[in-house]
Amino acid sequence: MVIAVLFISLLLLIVLGVPVAFALIVSSLLAVIVDGQLPDLVVLHRMVGGMNSFPLLSIPFFVFAGALMNSTGITQRIFDFANALVGWLRGGLGHVNVGASVLFAGMSGAAVADAGGLGAIEVKAMREKGYDAGFAVGVTAASSTIGPIIPPSLPIIIYGVMAGASIGQLFAAGLIPGLLMALALMAMIAWYAKKRNYPKDHAFSVSNCTTTFQRAFLSLMTPAIIIGGILFGIFTATEAAIAATAYALFLGTVVYKSLTFKKFVALSIETIETTSIIMLIIAGASIFSWVLTTQHVTEDFTQWMLGFTDNKIMILILITLILFVVGCFMETIAAITILTPVLLPIAISLGIDPVHFGVVMVLNLMIGLLTPPVGMVLYVLSRVTKVPFETCAKATIPFLIPLVLVLILVTFIPQLTLWLPSLLY
Repeated sequence: MVIAVLFISLLLLIVLGVPVAFALIVSSLLAVIVDGQLPDLVVLHRMVGGMNSFPLLSIPFFVFAGALMNSTGITQRIFDFANALVGWLRGGLGHVNVGASVLFAGMSGAAVADAGGLGAIEVKAMREKGYDAGFAVGVTAASSTIGPIIPPSLPIIIYGVMAGASIGQLFAAGLIPGLLMALALMAMIAWYAKKRNYPKDHAFSVSNCTTTFQRAFLSLMTPAIIIGGILFGIFTATEAAIAATAYALFLGTVVYKSLTFKKFVALSIETIETTSIIMLIIAGASIFSWVLTTQHVTEDFTQWMLGFTDNKIMILILITLILFVVGCFMETIAAITILTPVLLPIAISLGIDPVHFGVVMVLNLMIGLLTPPVGMVLYVLSRVTKVPFETCAKATIPFLIPLVLVLILVTFIPQLTLWLPSLLY
């Protein structure tokens, strides 16, 4: 009865358009009331407990650092360098799109930040060069999913908190899969470019590479500080976020002198709003997952799955399908917070490393950002590029193919994720 109330009320509230965070909180509260064995105040205690985690302090700093980079000229410098580096290939700006996302991934750790910041620049540049809007948006949407896989990554931080896994190891585990995503997307772009006879945007120039690298050098030091500092144990993920913010402030105020006080205040307000939304979702999902645990749903689901089949490959396929379907309908952070306590015990019982499982989970949910009806990246790109949502969704479908292929490789070849963490840790 309690579980029926929990899930039916959640689905009903989501269908009615209630924000996910409030839907999670209200459905959990109704379940607690129906259960009648716990005081209602336990909901507040569990919500606060879900947010009371030191690694979560990194979220506002990474969000703020990404906002600073988008608004102080750092993003444009990265795009110019990527253009000089790979823009000479056939279908050049498509490759530039992916390359810029890889570089930006080492700074923001959020697909929506990539789509909203770099996306507007990339789509505008591609359309001015004669690329059709669908191709430009499809490439931009697909490449933005690289951000949460290559460290730093907000979804991976949240998974690490929920799973009790090392965030440093998770960051290291995402590097190779992220680069594989980039290579797969570039292969798809090359095929498109040949099929549609896209021209080379410009000739390769060593002097252009040198000039743009010099302009972007200080900007490119940001991922070096973040990733290098974490992987080599200089500081934690939270400290890396603070260092990234301080460095972005230094670039914006002292070096580039493009950050005004008015802009600083606006970015601070934007960061507070974004962080508040994320933390409210985490709080709501924490109480929701706690209700699932107290009602023994996690144990029952684990036993059911293992009773259905104990074949590791089949279980991984089933979990992948579950994550894919959930990713189509639920916001990433909420999905991670709810599903980690449910699916992780199954993975561990089969001998799957939690670090490997975390990368698989996040990659799967990132693909969900490109699929309707939720498709957050599609909505953001539609808004910043003025391309209809339906066009964005249709144009992105072909670029799901290379991402799914990488997901399959990462899922069934654990060493692609575990080799680097084992080497460094």
